[in-house]
Amino acid sequence: MSSVDYQLIAKNLTLPQQAFINGCACPAQSGKTFATTNPANGELLTTIAACDARDVDLAVSHAREAFNDGRWRLQSPGERKQVLLKLADLLEAQSQELAVMESLDSGKPVNECLTVDVPETLNVLRWHAETIDKLYDQTAPVGNNAMAMIIREPVGVVGCVLPWNFPLLMLAWKIGPALAAGCSVIVKPAEDTSLTALRVAELAFEAGLPAGVLNVVTGTGKEVGEPVGLHTDIDMVSFTGSTATGRRFLHYAVESNLKQVVLECGGKNPAVVLDDAEDLASVAAHILNGAFWNMGENCSATSRLLVQQGIKKPLLEAMLAQMDEWKMGDPLDPTIRLGALINKTHFAKVSSYLDQARLEKLKILSGGDTRQGAYVQPTIIDGVTRDSKLFREEIFGPVLAVTTFNTLEEAIELANDTPYGLAASVYSGNLRNALTLSKAIRAGTVTVNCFGEGDATTPFGGYKESGFGGRDKSVHAHDQYTELKTLWIDLSAGQKGGAA
Repeated sequence: MSSVDYQLIAKNLTLPQQAFINGCACPAQSGKTFATTNPANGELLTTIAACDARDVDLAVSHAREAFNDGRWRLQSPGERKQVLLKLADLLEAQSQELAVMESLDSGKPVNECLTVDVPETLNVLRWHAETIDKLYDQTAPVGNNAMAMIIREPVGVVGCVLPWNFPLLMLAWKIGPALAAGCSVIVKPAEDTSLTALRVAELAFEAGLPAGVLNVVTGTGKEVGEPVGLHTDIDMVSFTGSTATGRRFLHYAVESNLKQVVLECGGKNPAVVLDDAEDLASVAAHILNGAFWNMGENCSATSRLLVQQGIKKPLLEAMLAQMDEWKMGDPLDPTIRLGALINKTHFAKVSSYLDQARLEKLKILSGGDTRQGAYVQPTIIDGVTRDSKLFREEIFGPVLAVTTFNTLEEAIELANDTPYGLAASVYSGNLRNALTLSKAIRAGTVTVNCFGEGDATTPFGGYKESGFGGRDKSVHAHDQYTELKTLWIDLSAGQKGGAA
């Protein structure tokens, strides 16, 4: 498809405008709305219901009613599976429209939305749907006079608070296992990117998900996110976003009902390249993809390149030779790999690190400029020391900081010199060195000779300030949406005193 084709789809889209509560679209009770704009050009896309605590209360009451009467959780595993599979089918039938909607709302390249975000969303939903009837409960070895069963039950009403960088995919990461478990769900999408979450809720109801089971409440963090965190009838919150906001949800839990909280937060992720690395063209491609994919607006983005002195020059040459492949421009152009940053505020933050690099007199090897709108060139900056802000702070933009090391021990120390611990990459042709580094780096995911996050089968989450309480993806994600219950059955009862 061409840019013209995508523009035509965009022109004909019907964009959702209202919250989705108890199986239907509805305005905010206050009647207020907020504008959502296209970050690529600043143009108004539509206005969306600006909900507040009253709307959260309404959604929670319907979600609780749905949970208590069992309209979803008491359906058989096979029945729940079929509904989620039908939802995935309905989403697949609208893949192009969803990809364009996501691109318009977030500034993401449409080709990336169509080839990565939407297919992975479908894959995640189908994977968790198929897992529903394949997770077995357990018995404990307690001897002949008793039987102990350990069973899973849905945790109850769940709040899912989403980030703006992967609106569709992060929605799937959360509602996939939550709905599979039988929970009722309140989704709070990011204010900047609410459109696709609303469309998914509509299609979920069409697929047969009962009213009240999946609700989407739109609005700001203050007006919706905080009431979700403080609500005493929400049993668990799963949050993806900044570490600073994640801390607030821990406070909200303390201040309310000690609800369970799972956090996936920030990262300052290193790519460590040893001088025994092989195929430098491939290594360079992986590093650039890690740094610039999704405009660097990715919690697992490669933000720091730690490169051994002996291989630094040829590696940087290989990277610079590939920079022309990272074309920046209109997100609806399918040849574009970098679109616009999410909004002007975030653009200003990312741009400030370019100013900081110049202030510190660091060497900008490529990029370093901005374009009118919210565009930041893919940028490589050399000479970054561990005292620099570019080494220590999460930039969340297409900026890669290069730091040199000499020994394996120094590489480990530099990689771990961060309060974060989400992801890392190791590049080496020596198995012993690769495993030594991988085991020593304190991060939830470490990839070897590639950049990535695994797939639907592998858990994703972080150490230290990158995560708390659980993991997204894989069967481990189901743990956070369920409670464990022990059933102890005394088999000796009635046998005392010679009874049969």
